[in-house]
Amino acid sequence: MLDDLSLTLLLAVFAAAALVVVLASIKATELADILADRTRMGEALAGGLILGAATSLAGVVVSVNAALSGDASFAFSNAVGGIAAQTLFLALADLLHKRANLEHAAAEPANLFQAVMLIILLSLPICAVAGPDLAYFGIHPVSILLFLAYLAGVRLSSSVKEDPMWRPVRTSDTREDEPEDDDEADKPAMRPALVFVGLVAAMGAGGWVISQVGGQFISRFGLSSSLVGSLITAVVTSLPEFVTTLVAVRRGALQLAVGGIIGGNTFDTLFLVASDIAYRDGSLYHAVAPGDLYWLGTGLLMTAVLLGGLILRQREGPGRIGIESVLMMAIYAAATVVEVTR
Repeated sequence: MLDDLSLTLLLAVFAAAALVVVLASIKATELADILADRTRMGEALAGGLILGAATSLAGVVVSVNAALSGDASFAFSNAVGGIAAQTLFLALADLLHKRANLEHAAAEPANLFQAVMLIILLSLPICAVAGPDLAYFGIHPVSILLFLAYLAGVRLSSSVKEDPMWRPVRTSDTREDEPEDDDEADKPAMRPALVFVGLVAAMGAGGWVISQVGGQFISRFGLSSSLVGSLITAVVTSLPEFVTTLVAVRRGALQLAVGGIIGGNTFDTLFLVASDIAYRDGSLYHAVAPGDLYWLGTGLLMTAVLLGGLILRQREGPGRIGIESVLMMAIYAAATVVEVTR
């Protein structure tokens, strides 16, 4: 369908799909904040489970489509490149929150646990790549383990939220998770939930279009799958996380902002599970290019730096942002230079 389009029309379709995804995500952020209060789930957990999963849908559509077409590198790099890009977005959002370092203000045990969980989930694909080339019914055992570890992590995240064993020190800059007033919080959640589902469907459709255009970039212009996946489709399908993070920060929902990024990243590891299932030529992990692992390492390193920042809780750093934000931007910039120049 896109084969006969000129470059101008191809870019226009790409931009239109990205716009649909972004606009839907803006409204989804507002609804996620409402659902967090009306379901008594809390901002951090809602950001990780509801908003994070919803805004990641476009990305998983891209990876699955790439895997179905047999391009393992495109599927893998889109997944891990998105994790690195979304972590960068949190550093950029830190620039918007002028009062104090975002990671200081959004202190929340659930976010800390989800960051640890993300490091565990990102470590499993490395073990798969370094281990024996196994595939049962075309699926590597690590994919099953990754999925089960994600489910266990979600369950434990909920318990951390409901019954934390420790609490962060409160300061004048700490932003507490404050629900709506009692009258609003007692309203039913069904209507905003249905609208939210409709927005998720729109984001998924946009993701499918973006995956098709990304394939055109690879075949028509000879770009590498790793470059298109990690720096084009991954960044574009991650724009919802960027928009929702900025909107959440402006709304004062700081825990939702941080939880949305970390939770979205943990959900994004399931891209690899879905892609491994969709890839029918054996183990996805043993079909990827070495450069794709570089982006996996980049996401792992940025997550570790973010976790350190959440624990350190520096109030102010260079330019009134935390040192972890400066480091995350530097790490991502270095990875981009490596990808473009190799």
